[in-house]
Amino acid sequence: MGTTVLRLSKEKQDLVIQEFKQGQTKSPPYARFAAKVPGCVITIYNSGKVMFQGTEAETIASRFGTATPTKSKEPLVSTLPNGFAEWSVAGSDEVGKGDFFGPLVVVASFVDRKQIALLHELGVRDSKHLNDTEIRRIARDLHAVIPYTYRILHNPEYNQMQRTMTQGKMTALMHNDVLERLLDQLETKPEAILIDQFAEKTVYYKHLSGVVNPVRENVYFSTKAEQLHVAVAASSIIARAIFLKEMDKLSETTGVVIPKGAGAKVDQVAASLILRYGADKLRDWTKAHFANTKKAQQLATKRNRP
Repeated sequence: MGTTVLRLSKEKQDLVIQEFKQGQTKSPPYARFAAKVPGCVITIYNSGKVMFQGTEAETIASRFGTATPTKSKEPLVSTLPNGFAEWSVAGSDEVGKGDFFGPLVVVASFVDRKQIALLHELGVRDSKHLNDTEIRRIARDLHAVIPYTYRILHNPEYNQMQRTMTQGKMTALMHNDVLERLLDQLETKPEAILIDQFAEKTVYYKHLSGVVNPVRENVYFSTKAEQLHVAVAASSIIARAIFLKEMDKLSETTGVVIPKGAGAKVDQVAASLILRYGADKLRDWTKAHFANTKKAQQLATKRNRP
């Protein structure tokens, strides 16, 4: 199926509506008009973009402007079935695993094949190519159009669990949890489930050995899954937005702007918090097993010397 996208003036959009109003169908969110005609589905979005999809897409679009077919990126390294990017998929991803401060967040979301074009229109793509402002904006839009579930593992609970299990096991348990709850609330069964791979499949299910009936049916794993299906990209964006909100709360609580990541700046801020609140309190805001804990304690000791 071909796809052509044009950016048309209001006047040209009105011409499209006039010509195809007999084929008008219910408009998706963020669109002012949609129609289905032989060989083509036409959608006019509020942004001014007009999307033509179907075997006659390029031909029909060329009547209204210069046709610019969208080009699909080839998967980097994928063992997914052909056409997977166009399937109805539940996808899951996590954020915060490499950050010293803040929680671990996992999100699972479902994108029906009919919504894929809409999510692209909303700007959903690999979250690593989006800034925080874009992440927050797109997440607000996604909240209104797709079903999703999430789990936040705050630092006190994270540190408690870490005493008896690895971060990988915690992450696997959270992925299974959000996927189970998402599937329970869906009326339409996904054609597949895609997990952004953080462990080999055998290792993932070994982590879930104590779980009764973990999610197994039609589950796929892939690295860089954000680039392979928009459902995983959406989950990553929502998870990132939740993480940013939690970091904002943490900054408000501590009275310090809390940095992301696990670099030298993080050590400096952590050291200042130890001096202000004490080392035990730091555990409430960080992943205590990170090497940053020891580095921050050493810095705090040096600063505290007379």
